[in-house]
Amino acid sequence: MHPALLRALPLRALTWLGGQGTRAVAAVVFIAAAVPPLGALLRPYVTEAILVLLCISFMRVDLAALYGHLRRPALVATATAWTTIGVPLIVGLIAHATGLTDRAPGLALALMLQSMASPMMASPALAALMGLDATLVLVTLVTATAIVPFTASLFASLFLGSMLSISPLTLGLKLLGILAASLLAASAIRWLFGAEAIQRHKQPIDGFNIIILLIFAAAIMGDVVSDLVAQPVFTISLAALSFAIYFTLLGVTTLLFRRIGYERALALGLMVSQRNLGLMLAATAGALPATTWLYFAMTQFPIHLSPYMLTPIARRLTARPQRSDATTIGSTDHRA
Repeated sequence: MHPALLRALPLRALTWLGGQGTRAVAAVVFIAAAVPPLGALLRPYVTEAILVLLCISFMRVDLAALYGHLRRPALVATATAWTTIGVPLIVGLIAHATGLTDRAPGLALALMLQSMASPMMASPALAALMGLDATLVLVTLVTATAIVPFTASLFASLFLGSMLSISPLTLGLKLLGILAASLLAASAIRWLFGAEAIQRHKQPIDGFNIIILLIFAAAIMGDVVSDLVAQPVFTISLAALSFAIYFTLLGVTTLLFRRIGYERALALGLMVSQRNLGLMLAATAGALPATTWLYFAMTQFPIHLSPYMLTPIARRLTARPQRSDATTIGSTDHRA
């Protein structure tokens, strides 16, 4: 085979993979669960996978669209406050009121870490694949991610106590360090190659992003099959809980923001329900109870399957005119 063709094959493969959209994202979770040895092999690289995912997301930020939304900050500020303060506060109060922190500390820790996490860095890309307002998601994601080291530290001190293996201050500092390192690396890549080149290679980058998603999913889902065999009722219950929480966050957020139009509200709902658990895993170095790990693994199913399931709904919403109260939200209808 000609050497030039050999060099082109990986790029073509990544381009093809990137073009599969939500189908590839959904397939990731089944591949990760079906090949347990892959998880055992990749688990030591969870932190590196998270850093790469963060870097890819930061380097693809549309700065012009970002500035456009930040000039009209009311909606972004409200959505940021909801995802970084409202969600963890409600979850923490429910966990303590129901006695979950005493009866099932591993599960309580999982739910609190999930609620304290910033939205997933892949949320804008998934919103774009579904035809939703990816720019609004991106701007809110950036602002939420910027303050999550501080809000996570606050809620860890309020609700977690001795359940966490590191201090709330250390958690906040580690989150800040991970985000800063990813942002610096992304800035260097944008400076070296330019935003036009990044946009021109959108599909290969999407394909590479899916491979990194597979690495991350496999790393945290490596024990799912053995857990299902050993404790099927408990494992299935955690899976059902993960779906229930995912769609509750999606539905409540969509209803809360319905005044801006259901299409854009659904985009925010998708972002709020897609929590960046990998960031918490990286910050805690994976030093978490077995139940917490298993719940995190179960959350990968709704995270990866819901974009595929929700795409028909999103397409129906985007096909009809959207009501937008500009005087209330102070935002534009830009799209990425």
